[in-house]
Amino acid sequence: MSGRNVTFIFIALAVLLLLSNSLYVIKETERGVLLQFGEMVNPNIEPGLHIKIPFVNSVRKFDGRVLTVDSTPERYFTQEKKALIVDSYAKFKVSDTAKFYTATGGDETRAMALLAQRINDGLRNQVAIRTIQEVVSGERDELMQALTSELTTVAREGLGVEVIDVRVKQIDLPPDVSESVYQRMNAEREKEAREHRSQGEELAEGIRAAADRAVTVLQANAYRDSELIRGEGDAIATSVYAQAFNEDPEFYSFTRSLRAYQDAFQGNGDIMLVQPDSEFFRYLKDSAGGK
Repeated sequence: MSGRNVTFIFIALAVLLLLSNSLYVIKETERGVLLQFGEMVNPNIEPGLHIKIPFVNSVRKFDGRVLTVDSTPERYFTQEKKALIVDSYAKFKVSDTAKFYTATGGDETRAMALLAQRINDGLRNQVAIRTIQEVVSGERDELMQALTSELTTVAREGLGVEVIDVRVKQIDLPPDVSESVYQRMNAEREKEAREHRSQGEELAEGIRAAADRAVTVLQANAYRDSELIRGEGDAIATSVYAQAFNEDPEFYSFTRSLRAYQDAFQGNGDIMLVQPDSEFFRYLKDSAGGK
């Protein structure tokens, strides 16, 4: 290989090296700043292909998408001085590249650590002004909205990022408090159950008393009506008997004697001790009933 070819190869390599150090690309999902000897000259490089001066300019790239910072569970105290273990996370993205690079040097891990610290401070302040009931259910959404608004202002000014949302994943009681809270809740539920049972028993007694009273009234009315009907029937029967007796007293006496004979002699082993001239045998001795 001749010296001219070697020189050409070296020149080509130098050109390629120069071009590779002169051209750079910022993707749509990236943000970047251009530095000149460490000094920021372009704090917000637009996406696309760009040219820089080799060995003079340098480019720092970082993710421009929505990122997630997952805070570690922390102990917070409510307005009643009750401890809660709160696990939370936040969504954020870079909004001011110059402030972000100045505050974190473009290090996303450092940005997440600083933001997590601010989230913990904000949660501590928000929980401290609310009761445990409000934190758990009553004003949970309001707490998240207030914290998001507060953190957005602080993070934008201090870190150059915008907090999009802050959410609580889980709220637990400390282990040393959980058992006592469970016992108190259990006692309250048992008290409520006893009150419901006593109210139910009282209502049941009232229903049973009303039912017994209604039964007694119905039975009394039925007995009264039956006695009236029976009395009316007896009166009618007596009237019929009296009318029949008045029309033919002898025949009425005869039929009564026959019924008495039937009742007296219907058994096989019955024994009667009467005098032969007793009135009982009046119609046996004489069909006309004479003596």
